[in-house]
Amino acid sequence: MTPAILSVRKAGLRFQTHEYQHDPATSSYGLEAAAALQVEPTRVFKTLILTLDGDVKRMAVGIVPVTQQLDVKALAKAVGAKKAEMADAKQAERITGYLVGGISPLGQKRKLPTVLDDSALNFETIFVSAGRRGLEIELCPTTLMELCQADAVAICR
Repeated sequence: MTPAILSVRKAGLRFQTHEYQHDPATSSYGLEAAAALQVEPTRVFKTLILTLDGDVKRMAVGIVPVTQQLDVKALAKAVGAKKAEMADAKQAERITGYLVGGISPLGQKRKLPTVLDDSALNFETIFVSAGRRGLEIELCPTTLMELCQADAVAICR
């Protein structure tokens, strides 16, 4: 059981896990999950880790649909930073405790400012990584926001 699953279970909130066979050759983890679970890709969200204002000690989380690109300026503004840039893979893994492709917004090693793209609110449930490749958590977007203390803001371009 991953820290992500434990965090939702501990909170006593409703969720469902979905496991699928991950293909190590794939490079688009989110689209792979959508296809394997036979759900609309717009309901599957990726978790991105960003460095704020060029300071590797200031980081944030952006959660966006796998079909979209993150607008780093919009995310920076949402968390009160002047600029944001994608953290490198090693930084992201170190700060979250998860491997790239399995980074969950839930159960991370350190609490980071978190922003969920507001398109998530169009769905009854969405899917995010459960903390490893081939495992997704399905939950209500407001439940995710509560658990991550996230704001819902338009952060896609």
